[in-house]
Amino acid sequence: MSLRIAVALAATIGAGALISSAAEARPEMVGVQGDYTPGTIVVKTNERHLYLILDDGHAMRYPVGVGKAGKQWAGVTRINGKYLNPAWSPPAEVKHDKPSIPDVIPGGSPQNPMGVAAMTLAGGEYAIHGTNVPNSVGGFVSYGCIRMLNPDISDLYQRVSVGTTVVVTR
Repeated sequence: MSLRIAVALAATIGAGALISSAAEARPEMVGVQGDYTPGTIVVKTNERHLYLILDDGHAMRYPVGVGKAGKQWAGVTRINGKYLNPAWSPPAEVKHDKPSIPDVIPGGSPQNPMGVAAMTLAGGEYAIHGTNVPNSVGGFVSYGCIRMLNPDISDLYQRVSVGTTVVVTR
């Protein structure tokens, strides 16, 4: 499976699409244990939460949707791209399961599953992204991507940069 994000116009069209502010986001400040460097993103799949490590013992916690049965993964990667209002092309596995999906869904379209922003993960298969189905956040729902509410991805997008380490655990 390969996640392909069409971003040709995202930089131009999407620059104004990040309309949510940090004040609208729902992250919670929580205590966290583990030996993580500040700035690291930790996704705990079984909890369906993403943690942005702030310092030793503190993190911002966001609810997320994660891979459904058979689509979960674990490992360490990095953010290798950040895109506002990205267009989306369904990977072959999604297209196989849902043949009526268009080959490209433009950024900003209500049918676009990427939401207002996406951060691709090294390896090209997955992303941390917003959603057009907010009630899916908190569930085992994706083909392996990490799904966030649009205000939350907007908040996280502003807090991290390309190169940020992402740790995904089961």
